Amino acid sequence: MITKKNILYSTFIGLPVKIVNSSQRKLVGLEGTVTDETKNLITLEKADGKEVKVQKVACVFRFTLDSGEDVDIDGNSIAFRPYERPKKV
Repeated sequence: MITKKNILYSTFIGLPVKIVNSSQRKLVGLEGTVTDETKNLITLEKADGKEVKVQKVACVFRFTLDSGEDVDIDGNSIAFRPYERPKKV
């Protein structure tokens, strides 16, 4: 189970996410479910089924955990490959 303590060590795939701040203003407010993650990108599936690729370093993400808690994470702190993140965080 993903919690506030271990979210940086977990995979984000399947979590609901909202972009709360971005250097690209048109991305602010974008919501969806994480479908893929690479070193520099997070792929979101919006409610209408379209996929959007978003740069990690340009955004602050608000992930909603299974418990209903919201966690804000700066994209700069997660700009690693998912399998490398536990070693670097």
